[in-house]
Amino acid sequence: MKENKTIWIFAGEESGDIYGSMLAKELYQKNQNLTIKGMGGYNMKDAGVDIIVDSTELGVVGLLEVLKHIKTFYKIFHKLVNKAVEERPDAIILIDYPGFNLRFAKQMYKHNIPIIWYISPQVWAWGKKRIPLLAKYCKKMFVIFPFETAVYAETNLDVEFLGHPLIEVIEQRTNSEIPKDLNRVLLLPGSRFHEIDNLLIPMLKSVEILSQKHPSLSFSISAPRQKIHTEIVTRLNKYAEKHPDLPLIDVSYGNTGELMQKVGTAIAASGTVTVECGIAGLPLVVIYKINPITYFVAKLLVKIKYFTVFNLIADKEIFKEFMQEHVRPKDIVTALEDILPGGKRRDIVEQDIAAVKSILAGEYNKPTAQIAKKCLEIIGVN
Repeated sequence: MKENKTIWIFAGEESGDIYGSMLAKELYQKNQNLTIKGMGGYNMKDAGVDIIVDSTELGVVGLLEVLKHIKTFYKIFHKLVNKAVEERPDAIILIDYPGFNLRFAKQMYKHNIPIIWYISPQVWAWGKKRIPLLAKYCKKMFVIFPFETAVYAETNLDVEFLGHPLIEVIEQRTNSEIPKDLNRVLLLPGSRFHEIDNLLIPMLKSVEILSQKHPSLSFSISAPRQKIHTEIVTRLNKYAEKHPDLPLIDVSYGNTGELMQKVGTAIAASGTVTVECGIAGLPLVVIYKINPITYFVAKLLVKIKYFTVFNLIADKEIFKEFMQEHVRPKDIVTALEDILPGGKRRDIVEQDIAAVKSILAGEYNKPTAQIAKKCLEIIGVN
């Protein structure tokens, strides 16, 4: 048995990079002799992970979007497979990102390298045929939604729900001294360029209508990083030139968590950020648009009642959600008006948010620490 153990962590998207960094910190805290390498972004790098592949711009969604980057994915995939076979880490922790990670897990299974999957692919929505494959390739699965354990009930896979890591993230950054402006609306158009393409204009059109109907409202846009910020500012300026009635909109990046505490309501792209808003107690409207071909394929594969996590857990529409052709400014405005302070749905939405947050917390205050402990146990470190 090797005295010094090595774990790899793979995160292909920004949210996974955050979870990977949290897990890496807990692993290092529990065993300082551990070596951690992986695929991730600046969060994992800051946590001390030796980054083999920078995944900052790999978070693409949709069939056509993936095909555009297929050569890049192919090169990265084979680079990582070859390096893993050569170095033989004691375990590899794969965080979501199923299109890439499931194929990688298959290769590692062939070479008898243990796979721990952290954050289950959404096989309950699509690809149920992949459940047996996940059960075959993985040694352990940690899920972040309580209903996901039942998904694997008919397999022999060891599955646990220990709570959602975002509970910790939001708790750590919550500051009761941050002043709140209930008349400010936060716009979160996404973390990917194609999301900005599809969602920014409907949001800006909604802002025009809202500002005319509710002059006391003010607006902010938050981007996750500088490249997205630059793109938003460029598009916003072009739009403002042709629409003089558009009110002034503050645009910033890297401070989404702080803004969630400052504002009263939000309009957000579907994704992890909606879970962040929910845990932070922020009522919002959720929208999303993808390539029509991708959407057509998705409709054939995905059979779910809602696409927003808080709605799925509650089995009711806490957050109004609009997809594809239903992303219409007039409908977005109506839905937002209902959850503005004093709106007819505001109180019940806040109550439902609190109920779902309690479910996501699980039985542990710090689920990431529990997951790190179990990962070390799997590789034989007490």
